[in-house]
Amino acid sequence: MRARVLAALTAAVLLGTGTAVPAAQAAPGAQAAPAGRAAPAAMPHPVLAGPAAPLAAARAPVPCPKAPAPKVSRPPRPVPPPNVPADRVVGGERLDTPGLVTPDGAPAPPAVTATSWLVADLDTGAVLGACGPHEYATPASTQKLLLAAAMLPRLDPKQVVTATRGDLDIEPGSSAVGLLVGGKYTVETVWLGLLLNSGNEAANLLARLGGGADGVPGGVRAMNEEARRLGARQTHAVTPSGLDGKGQFTSAYDLALIARACFANPLFRRYARTEHAQIPAQPALKKGGFQIQNDNQLLYHYPGALGGKTGFTDLARHSYVGAAERDGRRLVVTLLGAESRPIRGWQQGAKLLDWGFSLPGDASVGRLVEPGELDEAEAAASNSPAAPTPAPPPQWRGPAGTALRRMADGDWRVIVSTAGILALAVGGLVAALVVRRGRPRRVGRRRAGRRRA
Repeated sequence: MRARVLAALTAAVLLGTGTAVPAAQAAPGAQAAPAGRAAPAAMPHPVLAGPAAPLAAARAPVPCPKAPAPKVSRPPRPVPPPNVPADRVVGGERLDTPGLVTPDGAPAPPAVTATSWLVADLDTGAVLGACGPHEYATPASTQKLLLAAAMLPRLDPKQVVTATRGDLDIEPGSSAVGLLVGGKYTVETVWLGLLLNSGNEAANLLARLGGGADGVPGGVRAMNEEARRLGARQTHAVTPSGLDGKGQFTSAYDLALIARACFANPLFRRYARTEHAQIPAQPALKKGGFQIQNDNQLLYHYPGALGGKTGFTDLARHSYVGAAERDGRRLVVTLLGAESRPIRGWQQGAKLLDWGFSLPGDASVGRLVEPGELDEAEAAASNSPAAPTPAPPPQWRGPAGTALRRMADGDWRVIVSTAGILALAVGGLVAALVVRRGRPRRVGRRRAGRRRA
């Protein structure tokens, strides 16, 4: 009886003192959002271009137009690195797709055999269209463009260098320009051998020179540093030549960033448009000189061609980078994982360039980020003070929980009022018990044979 009276009085006291408690005072793990209010969306990547677009995850990928290609035998494809969501939206959210992305109302692009491709404006950086722009792929010799982007600013084209046996340590049967061990060449001649004939020994020599005391490994490290500076976050070089190496990847978007950096260099533009060059004789080695030809057929068959780079390995299949100018507008095309039938890689690139030139000058589905832009954005984000977190709305804990919490926090207003009411309640209870004890008790006789529990 005493317990029931005390419990009832205590409940009445707590109901009278109940108020809402801010969620900041709630116990850990008890910060549920109010009903009917969605949690804030995650902030997008700091360098997304253009106005907000629907998230790629909410759109079903549009299949890329594919040309029929013959079945070929190839080594097992390497497992690509895990996708990094922030890397897939570099240049714009619309580029985060394994399928086709084109400007609204644009005609369908030509069907090609490439597994991924991209067309962009070299000057404005606008991406005009793409197929799987951020899908990992193997670069083959288009990786030599990354070598050029990293080493052209470092090396004197007039410097005379001597080819070593290590420079000529390349995969048997792979492309070579014909440098000789002990041969002496200007750096410019080596660049022409790299870009016209895709010489793998030329790539080793240039990486060795640019790598300083660390040699070729230092050159490859410089290539990866340059890729990061350019914003090519899905590119990782293992070999300077593009010969296959474990963990070596790129993407159509990254190749466009790298190509844009190359075409910004006047030396590269001159080398890339050179149709033929002379490799000098080596009298000390009793070897005569010879001529090499540019193997990028776009130069000979496409009006306004600016050059580019071809590539092929059994693993990567055909890769291609090409650029052209028309009516003052310069476009670049990159494609990866193509087959040479029914048409060769450069011809597929030419068709995509034609498609890009047919679009309006303001057409865009994204953009090529500027060199250093991603690093600057990330540095600014890490150095800026954290934005104050707004206090969530008060969380209702119930009358009893609220009062007890306020008492535990030292709220004397609640403590004093509660203590006073409890004192009155206890006094009333004691008085009731005293009165009850003063009443005469009835005396009864227990029935025989029955126990009381």
